[in-house]
Amino acid sequence: MGFTKADTIWMNGRLVPWDQAQIHVLSHVVHYGSSIFEGIRCYKTARGPAVFRLRDHVERLIDGCRIYRIEVPYTRDGIEAAILETVRANRLEACYVRPIVYRGYETLGVDPFPCPIDVAIAAYPWGAYLGKDALDKGVDVMVSSWRRQAPDTFPAMAKAGANYMNSQLIKMEALVNGYAEGIALDSSGVVSEGSGENLFLVKKGVLFTPPLTASILPGITRETVMRLAGDLGIPLQERDIPREALYTADEVFLVGTAAEITPVRSVDRAPVGNGRRGEFTSRLQAEFRAITGGTIPDRHHWLTAI
Repeated sequence: MGFTKADTIWMNGRLVPWDQAQIHVLSHVVHYGSSIFEGIRCYKTARGPAVFRLRDHVERLIDGCRIYRIEVPYTRDGIEAAILETVRANRLEACYVRPIVYRGYETLGVDPFPCPIDVAIAAYPWGAYLGKDALDKGVDVMVSSWRRQAPDTFPAMAKAGANYMNSQLIKMEALVNGYAEGIALDSSGVVSEGSGENLFLVKKGVLFTPPLTASILPGITRETVMRLAGDLGIPLQERDIPREALYTADEVFLVGTAAEITPVRSVDRAPVGNGRRGEFTSRLQAEFRAITGGTIPDRHHWLTAI
């Protein structure tokens, strides 16, 4: 899945042509993964394009930078304004937005402090992350042999570039074995998350999701689904999930900005429920689409118009 190029990318305060948005090969981030980034969606609505949960994404970006002692050279409001400017400048009705804060070109010592802090924002079209039919027909996943990081190694609450080397191992293992995605366990052996998505399962009318202590990213789509479940009167429990619960669940689905709400139809070749998208997944998908599409009131004030 290659890029559909947009016109410009915002870099350190100005818009530059897409093909000229470059960094030095000896930038610290290239060698050590010293970056914090976000994935945000802008949706096409009846009233024009609108960014979903902009403030929450930017706050998580800044929180991740704080964990890694990265002093962001722009305010929260300034980054939000730059995101809106980038989408507007590229005349996009719907798109994926990738802001990234990274340590740039100065030195290649492990000590990152001498390096400048650079900020870039790209916006470009991006469709269904796990395949064009995934949202309706679901995907086949496997439990990965790769574990998520222990809590005293890499901080899972920061959406750091370095963390995604682990995600790549999970994803590649799944793909070469014929699956769309892998589900990782945490260091203690309970269910954590996918390579780039949080996870929910349904059992006997109750929605379950792993807690933050299971080495998961505090996903904004995850929190959205938890809020929507409350709105719809769906019981929810945030608790440790043993691996075997995946095989006995009535429904399993993955959530994330890119994946949105994607049903899982099988785990390790074992069908989930009847092997089709389940009732709770369908209800949550429909509510999510109605809000992001602007066809029902934005009761949680999640949309920011361009």
